[in-house]
Amino acid sequence: MRLKVLILAAASAVAAPAVAAPDFAPAVKADYDNRLAALFLDFHKNPELSFKEMRTAGIIAKELRAVGGIDVTERVGGTGVVGVMRNGEGSTVLVRADMDGLPVEEKNGLPYASKARQTGIDGVESPVMHACGHDVHITSLIGTARRLAAMKDRWKGTVLFIAQPAEERVGGAKAMIADGLYSRFPKPDYALAFHVSSALQTGKVSASEGIQYSSADSVDITVHGVGAHGAAPHTGKDPVYIGSQIVVALQSIISRELMPLSPGVITVGAFHAGSKHNIISDRANLQLTVRANDEKTRAQLLAAIERIAKGVARTHGVPEDKLPEVNVSEGTPTTINDAALARRLNGTLAAGLGKEAVAPFEQVSMGAEDFAFFVEEKHRVPGYYFLVGGTPQAAFDAAKAGGPPIPSHHSPLFKIDPEPSVRLGTEAMTVAVLDLLKPGGSAASK
Repeated sequence: MRLKVLILAAASAVAAPAVAAPDFAPAVKADYDNRLAALFLDFHKNPELSFKEMRTAGIIAKELRAVGGIDVTERVGGTGVVGVMRNGEGSTVLVRADMDGLPVEEKNGLPYASKARQTGIDGVESPVMHACGHDVHITSLIGTARRLAAMKDRWKGTVLFIAQPAEERVGGAKAMIADGLYSRFPKPDYALAFHVSSALQTGKVSASEGIQYSSADSVDITVHGVGAHGAAPHTGKDPVYIGSQIVVALQSIISRELMPLSPGVITVGAFHAGSKHNIISDRANLQLTVRANDEKTRAQLLAAIERIAKGVARTHGVPEDKLPEVNVSEGTPTTINDAALARRLNGTLAAGLGKEAVAPFEQVSMGAEDFAFFVEEKHRVPGYYFLVGGTPQAAFDAAKAGGPPIPSHHSPLFKIDPEPSVRLGTEAMTVAVLDLLKPGGSAASK
């Protein structure tokens, strides 16, 4: 009871908008009250960084085994978990949830805020927070498994429950596939996932019939210079000055090279150089995130970044053997929903949850997702990715009236309303799987 009180105390007292509910909604609520609420709190208070999610993965594996009838394999692609639930002949549906947290210190004042710290794969110790809602995703994954196990008379086929590591480093999906996800386990006919969204009100789901998320590439630029005394800059080549000009020049790619109707983002998120006031360093390091909505634009941006970085250095007399090094350390393509599947499941969710629960999709940022690797064209697996609202309408109303703005994902202030988010995520995913695996259906009908 105390766990539930803590959650409700942090949530808005205003109920989510009324929507139709599937006939199994009372069972989902009972699951939430009896098990999922405690699981969510545990996940939220004990987040883990990318490829370091050992405790989280262990809990998910234990919970899936406890459901019964699920063959569970751990350490797929590092810390990934795969659960296979078979229920006769039929199609195979992959249900994926990402499980990593972020190196962010939680400052939202929630009574169950994370106090965790961890050393990441980069060797850096930092606070850790579920600042993107992955705790909702994995809690709903368990909820969906529990519902489908209890409703085997309503579906036929196979469900793959995937707890994926390292989405925040856009490497976990790729690692699981490289570790034989589509050869060691039944290859899916469909792949599904959802993301809780602080920008969407509770009680709502939303999905595109095309692009759902942008591509993302992490680009590292090493600017080489010649060290010197700060009082004698003419005797060296200042990488801070050169790097600063690179930062400014990169924005000309977006404003003067990219077609105005083609979205693109180049953000320099980190600039590190030097050690003392009066020393000109011999190196500066820049870290960029680069976003696009199609592969042609993505390639254009990456090529232009390297050209400009080296061109600026040449302008300042840096010799050819010391031109900047430009490397893409992480990347994921665009996440694009299969149009036919999205139309079908958008209709399914409208029928199962009520038309008022399905909101028109609007791309409000150039966020990215490595779910794209599960549904790359070469795999021939249609994908459907949808959003689940995580912020009460009362919070939007208060923000519009001049109150606190809605915190974005990855913010230390990020928070969502867990009960309606977990319950709706579970209900929506279960409704979608039941439709795809209804008795008498087949992969050929997709």
